[in-house]
Amino acid sequence: MQRWMKTTLAGLGISMLALAGCTPSEDNADQKSRDEAYEKVMKAQPGKQLEYSPTRETINFWVDTWNEPGKLSYVYLQNTGGDVIGYYILKGLPVSYCAKISPPDRLDGRREGGNDSTVVRQAPANDGAYYGDGNCNTFYGQDATSGAYVEYTAGMGINVLLFDAPMPNQSDAEPLGPTSVDDVK
Repeated sequence: MQRWMKTTLAGLGISMLALAGCTPSEDNADQKSRDEAYEKVMKAQPGKQLEYSPTRETINFWVDTWNEPGKLSYVYLQNTGGDVIGYYILKGLPVSYCAKISPPDRLDGRREGGNDSTVVRQAPANDGAYYGDGNCNTFYGQDATSGAYVEYTAGMGINVLLFDAPMPNQSDAEPLGPTSVDDVK
């Protein structure tokens, strides 16, 4: 018992000495040193600002392209060899399973012991079920002429090429759904 007590006290003593070396003043000194170094570098090499944003232009192009109800999207599936294996023509853009019409989380407010707290919880989907975060590479949409439900998965050796018009160099590609390019000309 005495040996255990001596070992425990020795361990506590060593821990206290080690912790005593971590004083707030040393933490503040480290922080001050980092802040001064950052300020010095920022003065010597200030960040530049864009006069023009190509990213915003491309986003606006996307909005202009797809901001039309019923616009057709041409979805070509390509294998790892670069060959187009077929296409779908959808009414509107294909939608990923990760896209939701309602938020994936909900905030639950609680009052516990006189304290208000908020807990973030997973919300059920619109069908009342709970889903994980997977399947972001599975897409679905509505066939352009038949209205049939179409679903496909990207990845696993399949690349997706999305266009707002038929690919001119793929006139021999086969439709994978009910609608062909000739049906919508």
